[in-house]
Amino acid sequence: MAAASPEKVKEQIKPEESEKQAHQPGMEVDMDTKPIYIRDSYKGSGKLQGKVAIITGGDSGIGRAVAVHFAREGADVAILYLDEHKDADEVVELVKKEGRKCLKFSGDVSKPETAGDVVGKVVQELGRLDILVNNASVQHMAMGLEDITPEQLQETFAVNVFGYFYMAQAALPHMKEGASIINTSSVTAYKGSPKLVDYSATKGAQVSFTRALSNQLVSKNIRVNAVAPGPIWTPLIPATFPKEMIDEWKSEAQMKRPGQPCEVAPCYVFLASEDGSYVSGQTLHPNGGTVVSG
Repeated sequence: MAAASPEKVKEQIKPEESEKQAHQPGMEVDMDTKPIYIRDSYKGSGKLQGKVAIITGGDSGIGRAVAVHFAREGADVAILYLDEHKDADEVVELVKKEGRKCLKFSGDVSKPETAGDVVGKVVQELGRLDILVNNASVQHMAMGLEDITPEQLQETFAVNVFGYFYMAQAALPHMKEGASIINTSSVTAYKGSPKLVDYSATKGAQVSFTRALSNQLVSKNIRVNAVAPGPIWTPLIPATFPKEMIDEWKSEAQMKRPGQPCEVAPCYVFLASEDGSYVSGQTLHPNGGTVVSG
């Protein structure tokens, strides 16, 4: 589904949404209620004309929304995803409909060689790299700390933290003055989640990574920021929670509804464009009214 008015967004998720997906980070093609990736009323104005962006986790959810918004603003896009090939193919077509180029790469973002390979091919084929969106993440529910296995802990940090480092390390040699790195964190970095302790910890690490890397790169005029969404309807939700817990999740935000990816992606447009030229080391909070500090 591409568009909906704000008053209709809260009604989008059906009570009969399909049973928990076994696949992480989830498949948008398998969702009964499709996330809204862009509103028909969103008008591009060339804010990213001629730019090239890499988006990890760009096949679905927030990553898909960012890809389409960037394309509507004039950017060519490359997406990196794990193995959700049908979702990725849809994004390629959506970007092409906006009149822009889209490359897709399947690979494990937690492996440093993946980052180097993808960045190298993007620069070779598209000629430059202006924007990196670190967005790929995994989360696994655990009721108690003792339920988090070493394997789960290692995977969550490998994807959510190491992957962000590897992509930034590979991208930076190709980024020039005015470039932008945007990291997808989460409201859980600020308020925690008792069922997602390891995930919350990685999201806090991403905020600190954002601040420290911003300090390091500010003299080069390369800006580093983050977006910390609240509960957003993406494939990661049915891939994380059983059906009976989704109703509880839906009312977590102060607005008492989950957000849609189309309500988050404009934050990335702002941070990637000249509109955000005096913003670095900061985090935007599209979280449905939850007040956070820090």
